[in-house]
Amino acid sequence: MTQQTPSPAGAIQFRNASITYPNGAIGMKNLDLQIEPGEFVVIVGSSGAGKSTLLRAVNGLNALTEGTVAIDGETVATHSSRDLRRMRKRIGMIFQDFRLVKRLSVMSNVLIGRLAHVPGWRAMLNLWPLPDREIAIDALMRVGITDKAWVKASQLSGGQQQRVGIARALAQQPSIILADEPVASLDPVTTHQIMKDLVRINRELGITTLVNLHFLDLAREYGDRLIGLRFGELVFDGSAKTVTDEDFRNIYGRDFTESDLLEDSA
Repeated sequence: MTQQTPSPAGAIQFRNASITYPNGAIGMKNLDLQIEPGEFVVIVGSSGAGKSTLLRAVNGLNALTEGTVAIDGETVATHSSRDLRRMRKRIGMIFQDFRLVKRLSVMSNVLIGRLAHVPGWRAMLNLWPLPDREIAIDALMRVGITDKAWVKASQLSGGQQQRVGIARALAQQPSIILADEPVASLDPVTTHQIMKDLVRINRELGITTLVNLHFLDLAREYGDRLIGLRFGELVFDGSAKTVTDEDFRNIYGRDFTESDLLEDSA
C-alpha cells in the first residue's frame, strides 16, 4: 500500500463567527472554536442546530456574515474563487446520501477526488495519470473495497457506497475530512463499520476529522472531542468519553429518547 505521509496541517479556527440567512434565520452565532491538526471531533445537536452549517463554513460553501473562519491560518472568506478552490483541494467531504455518479464504476467515482489535481481534459477522456490511479487504489484499499473497483456504483449496497464516498475524499489527499451525517441512512452493523473506518483513517493518517452525528451513543463511543450546538451556538465542548446525560439534555434542550440512540432505534 502506498504510504501517505501524515501532515501537521489541518487546523481550523472560528472567531466570533456568525451566519444569518436572508430570511433572518440564525445558522451560527458568535462561534469561537479551535480545532487542532489531527483531532477527531464529533458534532451533535438537534435538527437545525447548525451542525451542517458549521461544516459548510469550513470549506466556504456557507459564507459568514460576521467573524472569521481560517484553515491553517488562511482566512476562508478573503480568498478569491481560485484560492478557495485551491483550499478546498485540502478538504474532503463525505455526505449522508453518498453523492456518487451511479452509472460510473467505483474507480471512476474515486478518481473524481483527483479532479482538482489534473487537467480537465484528462478527466473528460478518462486518461488519468498512473500516480492518480495509484492514489485511488490506495484509497480503496484503506476502506477494504478494492474488489469492487470496476463495479458500477449503482450495484453497491449503502454501506459499500459510503466506503466509496470515503475513498473519494481520501483520494484528494486532504488535511481535513468533513463528514455530514455519514451513517444516518445505514443499518447499525454497517454504521459501526463506517465509524471504525473513519476513526482508523484519522489515527493512521492524522487527518483532522469532523463528523456530524445524530445518535448519542455513537458520539460517546467513537468521538474524542464532542462539540454540542444549540440554535447555532456552542453549548458544549469537551470529552466525548465523559459527557453525561445532563450534558446531552443541555445540548438538546430536552430529555433524549430512544430515537436518539442507535441501538434502541434499531
